[in-house]
Amino acid sequence: MAETLEYFVPWATLGYLSGSCPTGYLLVRLLKGEDIREFGSGNIGATNVARVLGKKWALFTAIADMFKGGLAILLTMAMGYDDAALLSAVGAMSVIGHNFPVWIGFKGGKGVATSFGVIAFFDFFNPSAAILGGVVWFAAREISCMVSLASMAGLFAAAFCMPVFGMPRPYFFCGILLALFSVARHGGNIARVAAGHENKVKPFFPRRGGRE
Repeated sequence: MAETLEYFVPWATLGYLSGSCPTGYLLVRLLKGEDIREFGSGNIGATNVARVLGKKWALFTAIADMFKGGLAILLTMAMGYDDAALLSAVGAMSVIGHNFPVWIGFKGGKGVATSFGVIAFFDFFNPSAAILGGVVWFAAREISCMVSLASMAGLFAAAFCMPVFGMPRPYFFCGILLALFSVARHGGNIARVAAGHENKVKPFFPRRGGRE
């Protein structure tokens, strides 16, 4: 047990610290001198960055948040640790770090992009589950025009694709945990969806003869 904790604790801590880098917060602070948490949803993720800085910087934020989710996993693997349970813990801690970053008072994002990054980096050379989850995210966003609904659907899809591609059971459990974590973080959005008041975005491909 002591030997397990000896390598578990430092790598899980690395996962948290990697995930806790507040990309969106830093961008808005550097480019506008503002605190992104005072705008829109109050989150530091890509969706809120789009409201403040536009789509270009939102895309940059999403990619950076995905990469930081997988960075600690890659580093753990590079040091010779390939235990699926350990890597799952490192990935989960990365998402916790994004959602509750110590550097800015534990007020972070909802962990969607970081979760996708974690799932993708579990199998770096064959991220099929994450890709299919991304396809579901894109389709759900186009149909519903609701980023929150698409995010939850995409993460559950990615998680349930893991066994199909033969990924280890700890990865699957971690994927389900991350999807449920996303549901918890989207509590306010779920209430607004149920009430018919959720914010909508324009589809990437506007419908002909219909509303955007």
